Amino acid sequence: MNNRVRNVGIMAHIDAGKTTATERILFYTGVNNRIGEVDDGAATMDWMEEEKERGITITAAATTCFWRDHRVNIIDTPGHIDFTIEVGRSLRVLDGAVALFSGVEGVEPQSETVWRQADRYGVPRIGFINKMDRPGADFDKCTAMMRDILRANPLALQIPLKNGDEFIGVIDIIEEKMMRYDKDRLGLDCADEEVPAEYRDRVHYMREAMLESLAEIDDHIMTRYLEGGDIGTDAIRGAIRKGTLEGRILPVLCGSAFKNKGIQPLLDAIVDYLPSPDDVSPYQCWTSDGEELSLRGTSEEPMSALVFKIMTDPFVGHLSYIRVYSGEIKAGDTIINTSRDRSERVGRILRLHANKREEVKKVSAGDICAIVGLKNAVTGDTLASTGHDVVFETIEIPSPVLSCAIAPKKKDDLKKMWLVFNKYTVEDPSLTVRLDGETGEVILSGMGELHLEIIMDRAKREHNLEMLTSPPQVAYRETITKPASAVGKYIKQSGGRGQYGHVVINIAPHDGTDFIFENKIIGGAIPREFIGSVETGIREALEKGVYLGYPVINVKVELTDGSFHDVDSSELAFKLAGSIAVKDAVSKANPVILEPIMKVDIHCPPESMGAVIGDATSRRGRVLEVDERNGFKHVLAHIPLDEMFGYTTQLRSLTQGRGYSSMEFFHYHPVPSNILQNLKRKDKFATEVLYG
Repeated sequence: MNNRVRNVGIMAHIDAGKTTATERILFYTGVNNRIGEVDDGAATMDWMEEEKERGITITAAATTCFWRDHRVNIIDTPGHIDFTIEVGRSLRVLDGAVALFSGVEGVEPQSETVWRQADRYGVPRIGFINKMDRPGADFDKCTAMMRDILRANPLALQIPLKNGDEFIGVIDIIEEKMMRYDKDRLGLDCADEEVPAEYRDRVHYMREAMLESLAEIDDHIMTRYLEGGDIGTDAIRGAIRKGTLEGRILPVLCGSAFKNKGIQPLLDAIVDYLPSPDDVSPYQCWTSDGEELSLRGTSEEPMSALVFKIMTDPFVGHLSYIRVYSGEIKAGDTIINTSRDRSERVGRILRLHANKREEVKKVSAGDICAIVGLKNAVTGDTLASTGHDVVFETIEIPSPVLSCAIAPKKKDDLKKMWLVFNKYTVEDPSLTVRLDGETGEVILSGMGELHLEIIMDRAKREHNLEMLTSPPQVAYRETITKPASAVGKYIKQSGGRGQYGHVVINIAPHDGTDFIFENKIIGGAIPREFIGSVETGIREALEKGVYLGYPVINVKVELTDGSFHDVDSSELAFKLAGSIAVKDAVSKANPVILEPIMKVDIHCPPESMGAVIGDATSRRGRVLEVDERNGFKHVLAHIPLDEMFGYTTQLRSLTQGRGYSSMEFFHYHPVPSNILQNLKRKDKFATEVLYG
C-alpha cells in the first residue's frame, strides 16, 4: 500500500552526521545486527573504498528498512559541494527529506545549498539537530538559525535533556514526557519518565507556542484552542503532518546519532509527518508534444518511471536506478524510453541496500529500485509502458567549474582511458570529458578539486589506469557586450558541382541562456531544409570559441536573410556559412572573457579573521558579510575560481588548522585587463608551440 511507504533522503552539510544517523536507523530497524562506524571505515552506506578511506560520503546510497509496518526507502546523500548532483537527483525522486544539522555549528553553507535544492523540488522536510552531546551544542540557537538563514518556520517537538554537560535524553513536548536513554544498551532501552520539575515551565510554554502555531494551520485545533478544550495527541500529530506536507512548518527533533540517542523518535517522525507517495500525487508530466498531464500514482495506471542515477557494477553490469511513479514493472517487460524514443527490455529488478541487492520479480508505484539491462537510459530519462506517451521533468545538471588536462602514463592505455572516463561521465553527468580540437588535449571537467581527485583514484583502483594531469584550468567563457550583424558566404567551385551558402545574421547579448537561435527568414530566402544546418554551424563555432577559444555564452542569434543556389547549395555549405557569419559577428560585438566567481563561506577563529580577510582580498575577493556563529567568525566572500587553487591548505595554515570553508559557483564576470593579457599570452604561446 502506497500510504505505508516513505521515500526519504538524509541531507546536510559535510560531517553533520548523515551517514552515522543512517547507520543507527538500519540498526534499530533490524536491517543490521551491528552498528557500522564512519571513522572505522565500516559504515554500510559508505561502501566505496574512497568513502571508507576519507570518511566522507561521495555517492548517494539507497537502502530499505521497515518501521511500524511502514517501508522506509532511504537515500543517504553526500554533504560536500563537489557532489551536489547526488543530492539534487536524489531530491528529484524523493517524497520527503530529513534536514540534519550539527548542534554545534547549526546551519552551515552546504545545509543552505541542499535546502534550496529541496525548495526547488517542493520536498517536505523535518529537521533533526544532531550532536547534542558535544560541548557548545545549542538547540535554541540552531532553530533560530533555521529561521534566520533558511527562512523556515521551525516547530520544536522536543527539548534536549542534560545532566550537567551530559546529554541523557529528550523531552517530548507533545506527550509531555521524558525519554531517558541507557548509555550501556546502545540506545535500545528508552525509559519514559515524568518531566523533571525544572523543565516543566519550559515544556508548558513551548507546548502552548506549538498549539498557537498549529491553530493557524488546522481549524479543529483553532476551535479547541480558543474554547480552552483538551487537544489530543492524535489531533496535534495530524496538524503537524498537514503543516509539514504544505511546507508551512518544519518539525524539529534532536539527538546524538553517535551516542545512539534520539533515533527512534526520528523514525516515528518520518512515519508520522513525512509524505507517502499518495500524499504527493498527482504527479505533473507532459506528452512528447508538450501537452500537460497528471498521474494519480496508482498501480492500476500505465507504468511510468524516472531514471535518476546510472551505475556500473563489476558483477551485475549497467544499473539504472529508477523511481516508479505509476503502474508496475516486471522482469522481462518491454518498455519505452520516451525521452529517446527507444524500446528497452527489463532484465533483473533489484531492491537496494547500499552495494548489496535483493532480486525481486516486480515493483510498483512508489518504489525505488534498480534495473539491469537498460542499454540507452541516462540520468533524467523517462520510462513508460508501450503506448503510454509521458515525459517527466528531467534532472538539473550543474555545470562543471574546474578542468584539467589528462593523459594515461602508458600510451597503450589511451583507448582504455576513453572507455573508463566515458563510463564515469554516464554515471555522473556533472563530470565531462572531451578532446580539445585545437590543442589535442583530453580535458576532464568537474565540480571541484576533490571531485577530480576521486575520479583519478577510482580509475587507478578499479581499472589499474594511472593518469598524468596538468594543474587544473579554469573554465573561462566568452560573451559579447553589444549587438552586431555579419554576412557569411561559403562559395566553392571545383569543376563539377560546387558549394554555395549565404547567410545574414544579427547577434546580441542575452542573459540567462547560453545560446538562443531564432529563424527570421521570410519568403524562403533560404530553404527550410538548410535552416538546421545554419544553426548547427553557429552552435559548433560558439562552442569552440571565437576570441580566445573559450565557449561563447549568453548570446542570441537571429538568421535574417541569405540566398541559395538551386544546384550548388547543400547542408555543408550552409553549415560553414553559419560558422563564418557568427565568427565575424562575435569579433564585431566587442567580445569579452568571463571567469567563474565563487561564493565562498569561510569559518575561522576570531583571532585569525584579519589574516583570513586579507588573504581573501589578495585573491581578488570581495568580502560581502562578516558575522559570528558559535564563537567562530563567518566570512562570506565572492572570489574568482582562478584564485582558489590550494586555498584549503592556505586556510589551515592561517588558522592553525581550525578554519574551514566551502564554495559554490555564483556567476560569470568579465576578467580584469591584467588577467586578460595573461590569457592572451598563453593563447599566443600555445599557437606558436602548435604551429611554429
